[in-house]
Amino acid sequence: MNWHDVAGELLQVRGSALKRYGYLLCGNRVEADDLVQDALVRVFAQPRRSWDIESAERYVRRVMLNRYLDQHRRRARWRILLPRLVSPTSTGDFSVASGDRMDIVSALDSLSPRQRACTVLRFYEDLSVAEVADRLGCSPGTVKRHLSEAIARLGNILVLTSLGGERHGD
Repeated sequence: MNWHDVAGELLQVRGSALKRYGYLLCGNRVEADDLVQDALVRVFAQPRRSWDIESAERYVRRVMLNRYLDQHRRRARWRILLPRLVSPTSTGDFSVASGDRMDIVSALDSLSPRQRACTVLRFYEDLSVAEVADRLGCSPGTVKRHLSEAIARLGNILVLTSLGGERHGD
């Protein structure tokens, strides 16, 4: 299959899954769409080999993860240099029907980029700790630490939210 056919089929068959993955990484639909588009352009702009759908999807997901982490590092630098550009935090004024979903998205926003990436790869992508470590280029112990901290943080936030309390001092 040539790269054009693979790209088209990948978008048709797995496009919505790629968008969901991007959304879980960054927590914003527009940014998720941008992550998918940017990854597709980077992967297929200069075709280097013959692709199949599975390998192309894995590679696109890897590029999405790397782009998300790079973007977050860039934003963190700007926030240090230009504090007036920091976006306001969410007000939490969500409808009852989407409350739980929004609580989880809000809780994911509280994680560091590495914690969030580990959590998404481990629990959404259903990768083992070793596979997450391989994807992120770190040790399994580092992944376990990030997951432990993320689970503790998410647990505290979601318990407080379900009790109707607000977070203080996070």
